[in-house]
Amino acid sequence: MIRTARADELERLRGIEFAAGEIFRSCGMDAIADDEPLTVTELALYQARGSVLVFADASDVPVAYLLLEHLDGNAHVEQLSVHPSHARQGLGSELLDVAEKRAHAEGLEWLTLTTFRDVPWNAPYYRRLGFEELDPEMLEDGLRGILECEGLVGLNRWPRIAMRRRVRSILTQENSVSLY
Repeated sequence: MIRTARADELERLRGIEFAAGEIFRSCGMDAIADDEPLTVTELALYQARGSVLVFADASDVPVAYLLLEHLDGNAHVEQLSVHPSHARQGLGSELLDVAEKRAHAEGLEWLTLTTFRDVPWNAPYYRRLGFEELDPEMLEDGLRGILECEGLVGLNRWPRIAMRRRVRSILTQENSVSLY
């Protein structure tokens, strides 16, 4: 079940991101695996706006989450993490679809994100879900700024890209709630 996160679940979301990051070690990206997730305080800012979507298991415990925000007049996926025990079950795709429904309800045109170009569960995964890579000259200020900040903290050691998927008008508006 997908729902918004509760305040008492934010530390668990940090644990999901830590666990999900471990797979980066398999491709020599230990620095990514060791990267500190957002703090509970930072997550609380998203949670207070209703911008943290969680996929909860049958016991109503979050096993995946997505952070959503407005950027450049679009809906932007700031983070998508799935606990390894629930990976490869379509949870990330379902979270993205609900984020897209919310974007549709807000009248937004695109769902955007930044990701690693060559990591199989990053850009290739998002391409399979209908995202397209944006050429640098197509970047608006917000996405350009995110990529620049990611570079400043060393993420550009591995190629980073911005991607987008057009918000489809055929989506139903169930689960649609304002981003803010």
